[in-house]
Amino acid sequence: MSSRFADEVRSTLVLALPVVITQISGVANGFVDTLMVGRLGPDELAGVALGNTLFFGHMILGMGIVTSVSPMVSQAFGRGDEEEIGRSVRQGLWLAFGLSIAMMVSVRNIWPLMIWMGQDPETVALSEAYVDAISWGMPGFLSFIALRGFVEALSKPLLATIIAIVGVGLNVAANYVLMYGHFGFPALGLVGTGWASTLVFWFNFLCLLIVTLLMKELARYAGFKNFHRPDLAFLRKLVKLGLPIGISQGVEVALFMGTALMMGLIGKTALAAHQIAVQCAALTFMVPLGIGIATSVRVGVASGMGDPKGVRVAGWIGVGLSCLVMLFTATFFWLFPTKIVSLFVDMESLANAPVIEIATVLMGFAAVFQLFDGIQVSAIGALRGLKDTLVPMIIAIVSYLIIGLTAGYILGIRAGYGPEGLWTGLVVGLIVASVLLIWRFEWITRAAAAEPSSSANG
Repeated sequence: MSSRFADEVRSTLVLALPVVITQISGVANGFVDTLMVGRLGPDELAGVALGNTLFFGHMILGMGIVTSVSPMVSQAFGRGDEEEIGRSVRQGLWLAFGLSIAMMVSVRNIWPLMIWMGQDPETVALSEAYVDAISWGMPGFLSFIALRGFVEALSKPLLATIIAIVGVGLNVAANYVLMYGHFGFPALGLVGTGWASTLVFWFNFLCLLIVTLLMKELARYAGFKNFHRPDLAFLRKLVKLGLPIGISQGVEVALFMGTALMMGLIGKTALAAHQIAVQCAALTFMVPLGIGIATSVRVGVASGMGDPKGVRVAGWIGVGLSCLVMLFTATFFWLFPTKIVSLFVDMESLANAPVIEIATVLMGFAAVFQLFDGIQVSAIGALRGLKDTLVPMIIAIVSYLIIGLTAGYILGIRAGYGPEGLWTGLVVGLIVASVLLIWRFEWITRAAAAEPSSSANG
């Protein structure tokens, strides 16, 4: 068993490392945007905070649904079903395109609701201009997610990793040119950030598509034979599996989105500080998220092979690795909050003093929930590998919306604790979710793992 444990740790790490780098590269674009927009001023920082909250709130729902490609491919790979692998990726691309169009229509028409909810009109105007630009990248973004799930499920994550790293460099260069106005381009400010992100989204997708079609071992699955024929029955299967995933992820994002909207009611200063803390937490979260994706693949392959003990080993290793990583990042957040905040704003400017004060406090809250965020994302990855998505969706709704968001509202708005109260709600929601998801994985895998040995002993 110890040898199997060590082998599984190695297999998970080998798969997870490129996935983690890909995830970090993806969120690094938002991190870089925040760094560069912060130099424009607190108004622009608040604008990108609201804009990203709404844009990625939509995208997370779409990502979750399209993520169904990965468990479909990994289990089909475990069974040796090549036809199912190809059908999954081709129909996944159709699904990504259709969802992205719906998301574009929604996010580009949400602004009257923001005004009605009491958001600052100046912040809304800046956010609308930003989102109008970045929303054109939605089809490329979701299509890249579909292809990435395909190559990761076949244990070839390095392809997406290299492309994503190049994309970060492209984002920095495009921001520099379009935000500040260089090489003959006008200075577009916040809008330039949106167009830079759109460019990167399409670049990433087209590069991964070309590589996939050029590699024979991948092209035999993902070729364009019958691509012009959407398979409605198979699309329904993907949506049935992916919709609970999307809702689960969307509900978690709704917790952060609701917190950001309530932060906007407190004021632009609080919203700008919130953006700094959220970006830092999002960056470190990419490590356990990558481990969770690798765990989903390892669990899916073990499940496809009919190995219930392998399922448990893969799942618990993923949770353990995430815990170790998040203990380290939580310590870093706790010990060096001011140093981290100084990356985003000019510490010498008196105008930034209120933002710095609030953001430094929020970094402490971000440190606390790091551990539980890592646990929940690894546990949900393990459950996803088993195609168990409905109960995790219910857990997410209860933990994030009913408990977390409500607690944040009561403490932050009604009780008057402000940003600290809102972030307490985030922490509470993540703690409840992590406990319930771990219980779910243990409950559904323990009996299955015991059956073979019980039969043998009988």
